[in-house]
Amino acid sequence: MSWAKSKIGLCVLRYSMGIVILIEAVRFVLPSAAHDFARTHMPAFVRLVVGFGEILGAVLLMIPGTVVRGAWLLVAVFVMAILLHLLHGLYGIGYLVIYAAAAFAIAMESG
Repeated sequence: MSWAKSKIGLCVLRYSMGIVILIEAVRFVLPSAAHDFARTHMPAFVRLVVGFGEILGAVLLMIPGTVVRGAWLLVAVFVMAILLHLLHGLYGIGYLVIYAAAAFAIAMESG
């Protein structure tokens, strides 16, 4: 595969991931998500830390000069979310693993 094609693919991945994560994270920090999160029995601030970490990471991911920082922040947030899910017996983490892998790939290729 040519260098140009891989750069285009990485750019598409970066922006699509950034937009999707941003939308989902905003929905996660809105007060309407608090009720569902309360069922996890985790403190409410955890939802806000994870959500705002995702928002910041997604925004940084879409700004050309801050891609690597945004990607690494998202890797950290997703790994933390994976660990929190597993510690609370919530094993549906497939999407988090995919997001973490995509953020890792972006960080490695953009750095």
